[in-house]
Amino acid sequence: MEAAVIDAGTQLLKAGTAVPDQAPPMIIPSQMKRMVEDGTSGDNNESVFEDVTVDPVVRGYIRDWDAMEDLLQYVLYTGLGWEEGNEGQVLFTDPLCTPKAVREQLVQLMFEKFNVSGFYASEQAVLSLYAVGRISGCTVDIGHGKIDIAPVLEGAVQHIASRRFEIGGVDLTKLLAQELSKSNLLVNLNASDAEMLKVKYSCCAEDELAYEKTLRSSDTEEHTLPDGQEFNTALNVCQVIRIGREKYTIGEALFQPSILGIEALGIVEQLVRSISTVSSENHRQLLENTVLCGGITSMPGFEDRFQKEASLCSSAIRPSLVKPPEYMPDKLTEYSAWVGGAILAKVVFPQNQHVTKGDYDETGPSIVHRKCF
Repeated sequence: MEAAVIDAGTQLLKAGTAVPDQAPPMIIPSQMKRMVEDGTSGDNNESVFEDVTVDPVVRGYIRDWDAMEDLLQYVLYTGLGWEEGNEGQVLFTDPLCTPKAVREQLVQLMFEKFNVSGFYASEQAVLSLYAVGRISGCTVDIGHGKIDIAPVLEGAVQHIASRRFEIGGVDLTKLLAQELSKSNLLVNLNASDAEMLKVKYSCCAEDELAYEKTLRSSDTEEHTLPDGQEFNTALNVCQVIRIGREKYTIGEALFQPSILGIEALGIVEQLVRSISTVSSENHRQLLENTVLCGGITSMPGFEDRFQKEASLCSSAIRPSLVKPPEYMPDKLTEYSAWVGGAILAKVVFPQNQHVTKGDYDETGPSIVHRKCF
């Protein structure tokens, strides 16, 4: 049985058996619904239940372990076809700077609840580089709940130089909703609508000057909201969103964080400053092997804007982006950590570099820090 590879993100969970040159066969929402009693009684004194939204993963880290156990139960046994009593091996991707306690609780969950025969975990930055055929470089990972910038040398994350920001796609979605509400006063826009509009329409201006021009004048597109919201009966108006300059705001906020109300440098300058703290003899190797990760980075114009900002940055060596190999699946930026995990699983499990059940029984959860790095 091939090892299972799981990349549990804030918004999406990617899972599948370790086949490196294909997209993960399972891409499902991490968010779950749970039925709970609301404390009232209905007819015949029966308890009344309501749906409650549960987020197992928050800002990249597992926060609700009961929900994560339920999610993994579905993924492994229903999605990947595991059979109880015949569980296989599993590799998890680790977000940057994952707390030791989280790693230990995860390995404990996998051995004690899921009875896995082997376990391994590796950092997402390293895995994303593996996906494009590199062992050294720097990843810029813009996730739904966080942004990670991580220099990697010979397969090892340089943690002192790494940077983590607790902003991400969810904050950009909120920003878009706020901007659209200013120009579409009669439209009731919920979070799922805003997320859909972000995915469909967000783009990046060529540079700061071009963005300023969109603020003064920009072509407007119309979008009718789906799922029965086309007509607002209370206001007697059609629920049509007009989106123009707002679609450029998402990308611009990554280069001008002040748009989000954050006093910080843009993402390219953050990358350069991160690498500047590494030994100077490694600067070229890191900057010339920069890898973009996360669905946001695939928005139209983002890569060109990143390259243009890189050409203007303060560093003597300019960051340059690594292109994925042609044989890799499309949209690799959206699941590069999972693909890298599938590549690594083909090495660590056959060569017995993973945590075995015997290792776990002998040492306990702390074994994960000795064998997974």
